[in-house]
Amino acid sequence: MTHQAPRDCPVCADVLHVTRLACSSCGTELSGRFTSCAYCSLGAQDRKILSAFLASRGNMKELARELGVSYPTARIRYAELLGRLGIEETGVVDAVIEPVDREDVLRRLAIGELDLDEATELLR
Repeated sequence: MTHQAPRDCPVCADVLHVTRLACSSCGTELSGRFTSCAYCSLGAQDRKILSAFLASRGNMKELARELGVSYPTARIRYAELLGRLGIEETGVVDAVIEPVDREDVLRRLAIGELDLDEATELLR
């Protein structure tokens, strides 16, 4: 069983660095300071979003369908993923979301289509 490596130090919250690599076939081990992969530390939900986005060749409507959420929610989640990866997403959400009807957002929140953070973001 393999475990996902933590990205941040549990003591001080600074970024951890890879310092040891091992071969499971022959037992060879290397130690030093290696660059880590930003994508390797993604959580399961982020990997699902990224995988669905890539499989749909960047089609946001397909991403929304795959995630089972609305188009604006898919855009928000994708923008948040870009932020966690440190990729600039300036204007991504604002540029594509049309002005929303306040009552519609509240209705979608009430039926569980949106969570509180998503509804708050849409109402800004």
